[in-house]
Amino acid sequence: MPLIITIVVFLTVVVVVFSFGAAAITPSSVLGARLRALGGQQQATENKPALRERIEQAMEPLSKAIPLSAADVSRTHAWLIQAGFRDAVHVNYYFGARLLMAGIGFAAVAVFSGFDNLFLLVGIPGLGFFLPRFLLKRMIKDRQHRIRIGLPDALDLTVICVEAGLALDQALMRVGQDLHHAHPDLSDEFHLVNLEMRAGKPRAEALRNLVDRTGVDDIRSLVGTLIQTDRFGTSVAQALRVHSDSLRTERRQRAEEQAAKTTIKMVPPLVVFVLLPFLFVSVGPALILMFRSLSGH
Repeated sequence: MPLIITIVVFLTVVVVVFSFGAAAITPSSVLGARLRALGGQQQATENKPALRERIEQAMEPLSKAIPLSAADVSRTHAWLIQAGFRDAVHVNYYFGARLLMAGIGFAAVAVFSGFDNLFLLVGIPGLGFFLPRFLLKRMIKDRQHRIRIGLPDALDLTVICVEAGLALDQALMRVGQDLHHAHPDLSDEFHLVNLEMRAGKPRAEALRNLVDRTGVDDIRSLVGTLIQTDRFGTSVAQALRVHSDSLRTERRQRAEEQAAKTTIKMVPPLVVFVLLPFLFVSVGPALILMFRSLSGH
């Protein structure tokens, strides 16, 4: 008898829950419409901030915890722009990440090693504090390398567009569109140059801003050539063609330089991974036999 009562109660609960769920999910159900209306009103009244806003609010006091001067903040902002992070709030993210990594390092040392080892207590948080800066510098170098690789192709396309009758502004815009998939970083920079010139900035100022945003020496020499060409009224296509040839020559020279350095860079791996194992394999058994004979075993 208790088993039958238990089964009946279980089936009753299942039927009630299924009926309530079906009534709430069915689009034509009055109960479902009321529940959805109440849920929408509750969500509208809560007005919770977006996830990005909450992250920014959490990172802002962390970034203000480091006493930095305005010059340090502006220099860090310039580094972030060269790495591709143009929003001003990324400075807060950067300093907050440095403090967060230092705190994680300190907590890890405190949990696993305790407070006895002063070297670990200072070294690991310091490493975590400087790790975001190292990663940022690496990202800047990678982005500058990508821009440097795509610049000769962009100059060739610019020469073709200028010779076809387009002005320099329109040529840069067209080249930025064509290089969107092949060289996205350089395409974004050309797009920003066009936006600045459309907003009313002089061409020389927009090009100088391009140099500041990238920090690439090839871009700096290109901008100097374009500004001089615009000032003296010489042929833009001829200047770009000569500059493109010089950039290709410099890129070939860099490749030859890197190829010449490979012989020097291969010496430490050869010594560590080839010479030492060879010595162990060839001389090791003789040393073992000599040790055994001298020790009398």
